[in-house]
Amino acid sequence: MTRYVHLAVYDTLADWEVGYATAHINSADWQREPGRYEIRTVGETLAPVRTKGGMAITPDLALDALRVEDSAMLILPGADTWLTGGNAAFAKQARRFLDAGVPVAAICGATGGLAVEGLLDDRRHTSNAPEFVQACGSKGADLYCDVPAVTDRGLTTASGTKPVDFAREVLAVLDLYTPEVLASWYKLYGLGDPAGYFELVGEAA
Repeated sequence: MTRYVHLAVYDTLADWEVGYATAHINSADWQREPGRYEIRTVGETLAPVRTKGGMAITPDLALDALRVEDSAMLILPGADTWLTGGNAAFAKQARRFLDAGVPVAAICGATGGLAVEGLLDDRRHTSNAPEFVQACGSKGADLYCDVPAVTDRGLTTASGTKPVDFAREVLAVLDLYTPEVLASWYKLYGLGDPAGYFELVGEAA
């Protein structure tokens, strides 16, 4: 049965931050169970949004229609709107997801929104810099990890400059690939090592 991975969309969404994750979730290549997941976009309303790269996206559903029980994960990209107090409704939805045991993945500015919501106070986390999330109200300074991406108790966080590491965490949480395939995937996309591609082709043969 296909399960939905919900991608939050809003104006100025940082296109590059989630592309590796969403493209490979939606691609059957190398997956344990092809077709297991499908990306669905969710906006605060059904009104089209425009990404940082200028692409227009019409959400598949509005936030008030999103049910935790219908979702395998909620992905929150960064966006300029997080820095101006926007998207608070998505941060509150993230709390509902985590309380229900459904994973949430946030990158770049979205981690600031989660800090405002208090979701970083008691979880290991990362972001663009510790000062960023602390300025947003995080009380978990001692839990900040100086790594590209980290997952703790259902919450994945990452720096906006590390979209491949973010994707690796997301793909691992979803159990999309075997550990061997994921290692080869990261060798190719994260390390730029063409040996990863030949390993993937060999594993798929």
